[in-house]
Amino acid sequence: MNVYAGLRVSPSEIRIDAVVDQAEIPTFQERLLIDTDGDGEVSDAEAQAARQPECAAIAPGLSLVVDDAAVPLRLTATGLSFPPGAGGLSTMRIVCEFVAPLRTPIAASTTVRFTNRVHVDRLGWREITLEPDGTTIAQSGPLIPVESATSRLTNYPAKLLTQPFTQNEAAFSVTPGGPTLPPPAIPDAVPLPGEPVPSAVAAAPSGTAAGSVPGGVGAEIPAVFQATNLTPAVALLALATALLLGAGHALTPGHGKTLMAAYLVGTRGTPAHAAGLGLSVTVSHTIGILALAVLVIAAQAALPPDVVVRWLPAIAALTIVAIGGWMVVTEVRRRNRVADQWHDHASGHDHHDDASRPHSHDGVTHSHLPRTTITWRSLFILGLAGGIIPSTSALLILLGTIAAGRAVFGVVLVVAFGLGMAVVMSGVGLAMIYARGRLDRLPSASRLGRIPGLAPLGAGLVVFALGLWLTAQAVAGRPAL
Repeated sequence: MNVYAGLRVSPSEIRIDAVVDQAEIPTFQERLLIDTDGDGEVSDAEAQAARQPECAAIAPGLSLVVDDAAVPLRLTATGLSFPPGAGGLSTMRIVCEFVAPLRTPIAASTTVRFTNRVHVDRLGWREITLEPDGTTIAQSGPLIPVESATSRLTNYPAKLLTQPFTQNEAAFSVTPGGPTLPPPAIPDAVPLPGEPVPSAVAAAPSGTAAGSVPGGVGAEIPAVFQATNLTPAVALLALATALLLGAGHALTPGHGKTLMAAYLVGTRGTPAHAAGLGLSVTVSHTIGILALAVLVIAAQAALPPDVVVRWLPAIAALTIVAIGGWMVVTEVRRRNRVADQWHDHASGHDHHDDASRPHSHDGVTHSHLPRTTITWRSLFILGLAGGIIPSTSALLILLGTIAAGRAVFGVVLVVAFGLGMAVVMSGVGLAMIYARGRLDRLPSASRLGRIPGLAPLGAGLVVFALGLWLTAQAVAGRPAL
């Protein structure tokens, strides 16, 4: 949910050009509300009727204070459009023009503070520009540029995607005098009845408003999912594409691959455990996508999905902290039991359970304690943590098929997407189990041969430490899972 506010300051008034760029998922929700006749399409008349209410909902989030006195804003023009987005869905662009007439023209230095709280609780890009018109501006806060870095949310520079703007306030002083600008144009907005039509209406800046930042994923959704003629060949191709997309998604940074590999090594998991872990990721990811899709359709704007997704990484990270702590405690207890056995054996105590005593074979000391500390319950919990964060791509695929009237096929595609993730997750686990098996066969007296004995405790500490780090990242709004 990206928000832009462009201020033009003249001696007698301040104009605000407010633009909201919504990504595919919140737009899907909003269209359900705008489609008043429920036919699945937003007609021109429905869009026309929604323009002013959409801007009226934005107005309370904009605040303008001049010399410590609040100045009311008057809506003068509105615009509503649906640029194409990803997965056959639309994005939504809302343009609202406000004017704030000043009680008295600026004759001396005047202080101004503007605050933008529109959708401040949502994820996205937030930008302000400041332009003098017959005035001179001296800024007292963070520097506000004159020109928009995104051309009013129509073209997001790739080099800025990793560090989106978060400008919510502008504080400055104004004095009279300065170059006078041409009359303001109203790009992609229509004046309200009774408002003067500008002498020149500029075309919207070049660029495509396709997707929000973060969240613009248009390039990630292949066209095969938007095919209108669903033949068996197209269906098979779509399934294979969803499988490959899921595998590719799992190969990207995150998704707990390191944690899962460390868990399987530390708990001495088997290939069956690796496969079970991958499948649990698939199940939890698929359930999460379906639940979020239901939320998008049923809850609509009452519970925005991006607000829900913001807290899922924290929940997953705390789960990993608990699992890591459990691994460390379990391994410490196991080591204490081994130490007690050694002590009893060295003291010459007689035990009836000879199978639990350490013994020597080929010069290597062994203990017949269980070689695995893994449980299917803990395995499923870790898989749940790894798959609980839904993929935006998978959600868009599902919503796109729902919009096309093929909801069941969308669910099948989401399952295929999850299976692709499972193949990668299981493959990573199997590779680590194979590597651990090779180390187990090395002499324990060698340097590499000591690693298996240290691996369970080390793996538990790694999972616990990474869980703490992931928790800190999630709380700071930079989820890394």
